Amino acid sequence: MIPRCALLVLLLTVLTKAALGAEPLVREGTIALPGTSGRIDHMAVDLDRRRLFVAELGNGSVDVIDLVRGKVIYRIPNLDEPQGVAYVTKTDRLTVASGGDGTLKFYDGSNYAPRGVLKLGDDADNVRPGPGENDVTVGYGSGALAIVDTATARKIGEIELVAHPESFQISLAANRVFINVPDAHEIAVADIKHRKQIANWTPPNLSSNFPMALGPGNSIAVVFRSQSKLVKFDTLSGSTVAATSTCGDADDVFFDTRRQRFYVSCGTGFVDVFEADNLSRIGHIATAWGARTSLYVPELDRFYVAARAGLLGSNASIMIYRPLPSEGARHDRNHRQDSNSLARRPPDARGGHTIQQSPPPHF
Repeated sequence: MIPRCALLVLLLTVLTKAALGAEPLVREGTIALPGTSGRIDHMAVDLDRRRLFVAELGNGSVDVIDLVRGKVIYRIPNLDEPQGVAYVTKTDRLTVASGGDGTLKFYDGSNYAPRGVLKLGDDADNVRPGPGENDVTVGYGSGALAIVDTATARKIGEIELVAHPESFQISLAANRVFINVPDAHEIAVADIKHRKQIANWTPPNLSSNFPMALGPGNSIAVVFRSQSKLVKFDTLSGSTVAATSTCGDADDVFFDTRRQRFYVSCGTGFVDVFEADNLSRIGHIATAWGARTSLYVPELDRFYVAARAGLLGSNASIMIYRPLPSEGARHDRNHRQDSNSLARRPPDARGGHTIQQSPPPHF
């Protein structure tokens, strides 16, 4: 017979290991993307309707997902390499940037009827809401950001750059746009009001800067693909604050304000999680090979990862992750109840939730 004290020690050891080994992201469910092949690019969300938009570059389509029902409810077809998507609440417009024909297309947010086309130029790419409440900003061509009024579907401004922009972030508080320009080996800094570049940072021995996210205080995080490095910069000086290794083939990075963390999604099949202050890695979560694009939605407290269809016939899908709280962190119970209500399903064997996959929608 095992003494009681030995059983107690064994129990405490198991509990301690479980607590220490808990991942900061927990897989909660999967939503199938029926009939979707090829590369998947960026995502956006309509919070009021609880809908997720997925740019399916290789499939030439944008899928609309009802997050409450956990299924695709609509598809926008016949797009020429859709890359960037953004939804603007004020005008109720969904915008889609396509690299193949260089257009920005506008859709009604209630029924996805076409509401205009703006020809920008080659390789229309990333799209962000802002700087105005009616606006989106689009990276395109051999070097420019276009500022577009979604109410009129017209370009109202432009910021010239030295080469094609990849990810960029708008800071209204600082009146700045920070832009990754990997072909020029620089991070460009532009003045929003005057719509011109005012500085450039050229970090040595780093290249292929694609993902970017604003961080805490005066900081911004950038991932350099060639070196698989996550680097945090001071936005006032451009100096390096911290740097660390991360997973390979990264395409997105997001900052979780509540938990003070960065999430990096990578095509090698992992999401890395880092503490924002010193970039210590606290999670290395397996996803799927090629699943490099993602979206963190703080209002729903969910992290979405897009997985392309597999070579052996597996469906493309959106994997849903729920962040776990940091040790000692306090969270708003009402917020958690609201976000958890989006996908209430019988718990699976792992303690998560299974979102039922629907049959292919009628496109």
